Amino acid sequence: MADEAGLAVITGASSGIGYELARCCAEAGYDLVVAADEPEIARAAEDFRAIGAQAEPVQADLATAEGVEKLYMTLEDRPVELLLANAGQGLGNAFLDQEVADIRRVVDTNITGTILLVHRIGRDMRLRNKGRILFTGSIAGFMPGSFQAVYNATKAFVDSFSWALRNELKDTGITVTCLMPGPTDTEFFERAGMTDTKIGSDPSGMDDPAKVARIGFEAMMRGDPGVVTGFSNKIQAAMAHLVPAGMLAEMHRKMAEPGSAKR
Repeated sequence: MADEAGLAVITGASSGIGYELARCCAEAGYDLVVAADEPEIARAAEDFRAIGAQAEPVQADLATAEGVEKLYMTLEDRPVELLLANAGQGLGNAFLDQEVADIRRVVDTNITGTILLVHRIGRDMRLRNKGRILFTGSIAGFMPGSFQAVYNATKAFVDSFSWALRNELKDTGITVTCLMPGPTDTEFFERAGMTDTKIGSDPSGMDDPAKVARIGFEAMMRGDPGVVTGFSNKIQAAMAHLVPAGMLAEMHRKMAEPGSAKR
């Protein structure tokens, strides 16, 4: 283990922002435990080892208590310096057209599994009075997400929960930071079934996941409360506090409604 840096735990690290967050940790000298629910996490760990980090992959379904426990037991009481709770799942289409099993999986991945893991590792950090936690929230949490309603609502939870937990821990040696990106060029929209939408069909309007991750990592290391990535996303986040909710929902509809890519 890297004596000076320590151990970083990153979830959803097989691709996208999570992969790039793990790369940031590896480049900063941390050893890694990286988790995802797919076998590609083993390949990702090989990439991080090539940087010089010790990287242990854990294939676990973090939408379940059993998956969270599998990841936690892998730590074997090693102190965690950084916890980057990035695992998340999207879901497009109209709420009543979605399957209940898919809806529950989004909620269990984005909310339930996240708070279970943070609860376990956060208690260990509190005993040591040391640690940094990064949540991957989203500017989607500021907007009623028509045709992405469940996902946006889960991100509203993550954004809010992060700020609340930070306040609870303000007199400790633990910092909590919320990374709030906008649309990012990852596999998110494909996996969410949103490639026929305006928001999911134009990579030119999306942010680079490596840049997003770097901004989030640096904010965490500074102990910042939160960071919105990208100038246009900052404007959108500011507007969300001024524009009526009904208008925001209509704006989101134009971006996320199935078939909107052709309009």
